[in-house]
Parts: sequence; C-alpha cells; structure tokens
Amino acid sequence: MSLALHDAGLRLGARPVLSGVSLALERGALVGLLGPNGAGKTSLLRILAALLAPTQGQALLDGRPLAGIGRDERARRIAGFFQGAGVGWPMTVREVVALGRLPHRSAFAGLSGADEAAVERAMARTEVGHLADRLVPALSSGERMRVLLARALAVEAEWLVADEPITALDPAHQIDAMTLLRSVARDGAGVVAVLHDLGLAARFCDRIVVLNGGRVIADDRPERALTDTVLGTVFGVTAQRGQAGDGTRYILPWGRTGHATEETNDAGSHRS
Repeated sequence: MSLALHDAGLRLGARPVLSGVSLALERGALVGLLGPNGAGKTSLLRILAALLAPTQGQALLDGRPLAGIGRDERARRIAGFFQGAGVGWPMTVREVVALGRLPHRSAFAGLSGADEAAVERAMARTEVGHLADRLVPALSSGERMRVLLARALAVEAEWLVADEPITALDPAHQIDAMTLLRSVARDGAGVVAVLHDLGLAARFCDRIVVLNGGRVIADDRPERALTDTVLGTVFGVTAQRGQAGDGTRYILPWGRTGHATEETNDAGSHRS
C-alpha cells in the first residue's frame, strides 16, 4: 500500500512553493522530511494529508487520486498532526483524544467499546493517561503536543503524517516521541514526519527526504541522504559523525559553513 506524489507542484497565489516533487512512500517505514525553513515541507505534508491539492501533478493513495477518495475514507486512512491545530474550547484530554475516533463513528453516535479501547491505547502510548481528566488549555505546551499526537494515533490509520511532532518537547520526551513514531511504523503504518533535529532524524528514521526551495534534494537512507555536501549546501552546517555502542550511527551538527544555498523559489517566506 502506497502514498505517492507524481511531479507534484504547488502555487499559493503567484508564489511557487513546490515544484516537480515525486515520492513513493510505503507503509512500515518512518520517513523524515527535512529542510531549512521555507523549503516547502509543511505544504508537502498537507498535500499528502489531502488538506491541499497540488496545482500540478497528482497525489495518489494506493494508485487512486486522493482528490477522488471520499473525505470519510481519507480521514480513516490518513491521520494528521499539524502545528497550530489546537483546541479552541475547554475540553478534557480524554475528550480531545476521542476526537480521533470521529472518522469511525456515525453522526451523533457515542463511543463504542472499540473506540474507547483505541483512545486508551493512544493515551498510553503518548504517556498522557494520567492527564485524562485535565482540561487541555491548562496543560504545558509539551503536554498539549503529546495530547494532539495521541488524538492522531487514536485514528489508528494506515498513514500518519506529523508536522514537527517533537517541537516543544523536552529531550526525554523527544526521544520518547521518536521511539513511538518508529514503533508505529514497525507495527505496519506509514509515518511521515517533518523534523528539524538532524541528529534524531538520522538516528530514528528509515528514510530521509531533504527539501530545498520546494524541490527534493536527497531521498535515501539517512547516511546517504545527509551527506556532508547536503549538510553544507542545504543546511549550512558541518557535522561530527560516529557510532554508538549499540552500532547506531549518529550525526551531530557541529559548526556553520556559511555556504547554505537559499533556493527559496520565492517560497522563503512560506512556513517550513
């Protein structure tokens, strides 16, 4: 089962944001979407979630155009976690996480036993079960982030697309969140996450896609995608590399090269 883009492009008004993006994503892998600010990452993620339609090319789910798949089916099959998608009124954590079950319920129907079990699983995996009866606006930013991730996980979709899921988390919870996303992928879902931490991306992701100026610059395993050339020209940094005691390779951004190529494609003011 695949989620794919074929020669996808996007313009917002007169401004090009993405150009000629082709990706074939398969379930069972954690894919990190990396690039400097303004590279088009969030826009690409929104196309994969069917929240934006490409202005050229196609977005496909199992070979079917996303635009031709009904909203309810899309909501059951692709779960999304996006920055800024907060809660506009006082709700408890349990109520917010339960919103993830809406695609599986009939209008005005209450939670089924399966829904309640899914909510409990999602809260347990994100370690927010002890917050279940707290009002979300009273939580810290990191706690809210984990609650919104739990809401996405409660869908139990085939695909999870996550926009900066470790932003606002402390280092311990960043590691927990990346471990969780990799576990979700190992359980058979496809996971695509916009990330800024090169070290955590290289450590946890099965595949890295690097965007710059709305175009794919690299797409491969972390050690092949995050080469010294890519780090220097796209991110403007040098890196130290090594191998941990368990054999895991790591990358540690170390210094500035001063040679990053700002291929903004007039998209530099567009977020991520």
